[in-house]
Amino acid sequence: MYRFLLTPRWWGINLFVVLAIPFCVFMGTWQLGRFEDRVQSHEQAEKAPDPSTRAAKPLDELLPVDKVTSGRPATATGTYADQFLVPGRTLDDRQGFYVLNLLRTDSGKALPVVRGWLPGSATDARVPAAPKGEVTVVGDLQASENTRSDGVNARGGLPSGQVGMISAATLVNLVPYDVYDAWVTLPEAEAGGAMKPVPAAAPEGSGLDLKAFQNLGYTGEWFVFAAFVLFMWFRLVRREAEAERDIALGLVPEEPGPGSQDGPEGPANTPEGPEDAAKGASEDPSSPDYDVASTPVR
Repeated sequence: MYRFLLTPRWWGINLFVVLAIPFCVFMGTWQLGRFEDRVQSHEQAEKAPDPSTRAAKPLDELLPVDKVTSGRPATATGTYADQFLVPGRTLDDRQGFYVLNLLRTDSGKALPVVRGWLPGSATDARVPAAPKGEVTVVGDLQASENTRSDGVNARGGLPSGQVGMISAATLVNLVPYDVYDAWVTLPEAEAGGAMKPVPAAAPEGSGLDLKAFQNLGYTGEWFVFAAFVLFMWFRLVRREAEAERDIALGLVPEEPGPGSQDGPEGPANTPEGPEDAAKGASEDPSSPDYDVASTPVR
């Protein structure tokens, strides 16, 4: 009954099913693994001590920034140089901006330092001046921002002296010196208390964020695809098997093969023999063998 599975038409269907189901299962398992990794990293972050409470280390010992060093106190010594404002940043549900200064270190590279946050618009804002002379800062280390970071303005078009993203790739085009691919935020307000300290953000991929639940949703989608392919294959097989059975029982006539003279209404007309021709002529009222009353003439 199932010999039709070996026909060329079904070879393509079977091959598609054999390849599609393992692929869907593999992709679903991979997405599930991504979700489990995020859950595990979130649990580890909750159990780990607060990075800001650990002893401060020199900046160079904590670079490059990763999930382990993010949030760790870093120390750097130098003099403040260029200053920029970072608009569109929210703190305590209020809109404001960051005050960002570049600290020129002895290595010649500059470390972006967020000295604090001020409410309101960054345009024509009055900002406390940075300390003069050589200073040593201790700030919570952060990785350079990107277009996926919260509060980032990637559209551009900002006035001079403002940046939308705290990133070495952005700042290096605005200053004539190299910039570290990291930045720090001062955990305590400067003297005077005009600016509020900006708390350090958790590293990307370390919590149950929207991306984690997207991975879980993709997991379900891939497994549903695999089940759908298997369901459709069984449905097609069952329908084909029922059609073969009906033909075998004579419930459905077989389709005429090539060269068959059977038409849709039955067998095709065959040439008449002599007896059939005579019978047809005798039954034809227009034949000369009939009289006007259609009575055969003897």
